[in-house]
Amino acid sequence: MDMRRYERRMRKKGYRLIAGVDEVGRGPLAGPVVACALILPPKCRIRGLNSSKRLSSKKREELYSIIKEKVLAMGSGRVGERKVDGINILRATHLAMKRAISHLKIEPDLLLVDGFEIPGVKIPQKAIVRGDEKSASIAAASIIAKVTRDRLMVRYHKRHPEYGFHHHKGYGTKRHLRALKRHGPTRIHRRTFSGVRV
Repeated sequence: MDMRRYERRMRKKGYRLIAGVDEVGRGPLAGPVVACALILPPKCRIRGLNSSKRLSSKKREELYSIIKEKVLAMGSGRVGERKVDGINILRATHLAMKRAISHLKIEPDLLLVDGFEIPGVKIPQKAIVRGDEKSASIAAASIIAKVTRDRLMVRYHKRHPEYGFHHHKGYGTKRHLRALKRHGPTRIHRRTFSGVRV
């Protein structure tokens, strides 16, 4: 599959600075939602680029370094657990994406967004279902967001080793659910998610 076809199509329509936007962390029971927005150079080719979900941890780390060297601009956004509880996961996802876009040092003239449009953003945008598998810009953003969040969850593991955050990264695995039942939720658990109510 040609991962750059959406970018080429949009450039033919006159867009030049195209940012891919994606997030990770909608499903976990613990930890923040993390989003990334980034602009790749027009002729940028990155071997092995794909959705973060389709790559091994080792490959994501390799591509993370390559992407950071090649981007014209990159911004990240994070929304913590208490905010997720306060405004719901969908709004938290939108907020993380908006924060990522606002941290770009170059303003794009088009956003390619994974899955759905972001409300309240003035920059033109195109939502692409499963965009992380179809767009190079979105795939690159998904990798940066995933590695950023995974590294954060590894740091949380050092504070709360009994939960195994370094393995499951906050998702509701059997090991995680057993730890929750035995120890109760930590401050980074989302109280409004199933299995974490207190």
